[in-house]
Amino acid sequence: MAVTTTTHLNFRGDARAALEFYQSVFGGEIALVSYADAHAAQDPAEADQIMWGQVQGEAGFHVMAYDVPGRMPWEPGRNAFFVSVRGTSTEEIRGYWKGLSEGATIVQDLGPAGWASLYGMLTDRFGVVWVLDVLA
Repeated sequence: MAVTTTTHLNFRGDARAALEFYQSVFGGEIALVSYADAHAAQDPAEADQIMWGQVQGEAGFHVMAYDVPGRMPWEPGRNAFFVSVRGTSTEEIRGYWKGLSEGATIVQDLGPAGWASLYGMLTDRFGVVWVLDVLA
């Protein structure tokens, strides 16, 4: 079993530029999936924005980011990041989910997703947004 945490930054239309910048600073590989790429664009004006992206450097640097859709609230400093917990064990992630969900607001129930065998998002009782997943 293995679990990692990764800073997940939230932007409003600047995720691509931010990730490209971070790659220029830290090096490594960049991965970008737009809302159009994922067939998930609800607003055509946001189709080219980033639904999921990351930079992963050879020295261990790893940051993820996305563009918060216009239909969702977003204020820099208010929900500027998520804590992403990615694991290899469904049981382990379900256990973390159970613990974190006590007193939490569930944003997305834990369940299968197109990019992960298990995915969920919640805001814990302290106001921290957590994203948990098990890669497919």
